[in-house]
Amino acid sequence: MKKVSTLLVQHLLEWGVTHVFGIPGKPVTPFIKELDEKGITFVLSKHEAGAGYEAAGYAMANKTMGVAIGTSGPGATNLLTAAGQAKAYHLPVLFLTGHPSMRSTGQALGQDSTFFGTDVVRMFESVTRFSARVERGELFRMYFEHAVAKAYEGSKGPVHLSIPADVLAEEIESFALPLPSQAPSVMSTKLRQAVEIVQSAKRPVLFVGKGVHAAEAYGELEALAYRLQIPVMTTPGGKGAFQSNHPLSLGAFGLGGTETAKAYLEEGIDVMIVLGTKLSDMSLAGFHPGLYPKKIIQFDADPTFIGKSLPVPTISIIGDIKVNLQMLLEHLPNKKDNRMFEMQAPSDEMVHTSSTDEYMSAAHVMQVLRSELPGNTVVFGDDGSHTFYAIRHFDITKPGTFFFDDVFGAMGHGIGYAIGAKIALPNTPVVCLTGDGCTFMHGAEISTAVEYEAHVIFVILNNGRLDMVDKGMAKHLGHAVGTTYRIPLHIAEYAAAMGASSFRCEREEQLREAVQTALREPKTTVIEIMVDPFEIPPTMSRG
Repeated sequence: MKKVSTLLVQHLLEWGVTHVFGIPGKPVTPFIKELDEKGITFVLSKHEAGAGYEAAGYAMANKTMGVAIGTSGPGATNLLTAAGQAKAYHLPVLFLTGHPSMRSTGQALGQDSTFFGTDVVRMFESVTRFSARVERGELFRMYFEHAVAKAYEGSKGPVHLSIPADVLAEEIESFALPLPSQAPSVMSTKLRQAVEIVQSAKRPVLFVGKGVHAAEAYGELEALAYRLQIPVMTTPGGKGAFQSNHPLSLGAFGLGGTETAKAYLEEGIDVMIVLGTKLSDMSLAGFHPGLYPKKIIQFDADPTFIGKSLPVPTISIIGDIKVNLQMLLEHLPNKKDNRMFEMQAPSDEMVHTSSTDEYMSAAHVMQVLRSELPGNTVVFGDDGSHTFYAIRHFDITKPGTFFFDDVFGAMGHGIGYAIGAKIALPNTPVVCLTGDGCTFMHGAEISTAVEYEAHVIFVILNNGRLDMVDKGMAKHLGHAVGTTYRIPLHIAEYAAAMGASSFRCEREEQLREAVQTALREPKTTVIEIMVDPFEIPPTMSRG
């Protein structure tokens, strides 16, 4: 017989979990104490949302379950946004929250997490794949098994368990629960039809989304593109799934998209092969009826939005993208004409910018960063115009090294994701690309990085405003309101106050020196870059 808290920690150890993220509170202290006794590092985050982001970044980089802890009531509700973000990224994160006492439920309780107070189980239902309250120790095994199974089912996702303090202390029979292995490979019944369409296509295009990251189908994507000489364009969230300097790359389409991709579509396409994207408004920004293909073949693990975004005949290939691409490749011959297709970029694709004495162009910043960062650097783009500049101007030389979410889009999440990933990958350069607005929201997590020696390089573009909203509101409504800071954040000083190495850059040579120093001297580093507040971001195509 073992306590529920002991069995929880025992399973985490067996799954290779070395760090758990959260903020303590009385209902969850038995679990945190158990973590400490068993040698798992409890990372004290600065906000529960930050803890959830860090757990998700850890899960992504460490290829295992991420775990975030929040106490009852507000500790739990603060985790909700992080759960929604993990769901958008298809990450197996276990969100554990507390409750003062199951035996006292129904009485007046502080931070009550049941339907008598703040029913966090119901709140988590829409942002997780499974949410339940373990009301008795004997139920723990069954609920835990359900949660883990749901976390690894299909394209994966977050789950939530609320475990009251007295239930954590209950003793139950020991059991073993391994993480689920790879699901059985199922070949789509429509693959042969897809093969025929692809083989007969005259002018096809591959449109690649975040699902390729989730399936880690980088090799299969490149093999398909090369074998049939099909050009590749990515959604904003698909950035990083394909080398942007590859001869077959059109760059991105949608917000932050390139003129190269737009020009290729304008010349007409007959078949669009869609991989791992639901084709949201962010991905289809600028996509008008004149660009529609004659047919779409859409690969996705989730059938919900297949065929819903464009009024075009669509063949759905449901299931694991990696597996179905492998099956497709088995039935496709090599293209007889193996001359490499190469799209010539329009002349306006080049960026001609220079620094002033006060600020840099954000577009130019991305080019400087690319020239200084090693090819294996893992970059997490936060939500804001700063990342859309990267989507257009930051080249990807190694697939799987750039991550951005264009669906849920929580500002500040990239800060925590980068910290969690760096803890999991201590010997790999990890960069968080974010802005002053995101830093106002979750910049305190930089202190977490310093405290736990997660040597992330935080690159923060500062123009004193919520830039994407500011420019968008001015364009569509004629005037922007509530988008600028009368007293801007001095980010370098803020970072220094938390113990980080900090730089404030206004010119190219300062930025290059800061990046070189950060790579040479392992320390949590914040590089604040003063960018042109009037530069127009590549996000104006959104209606």
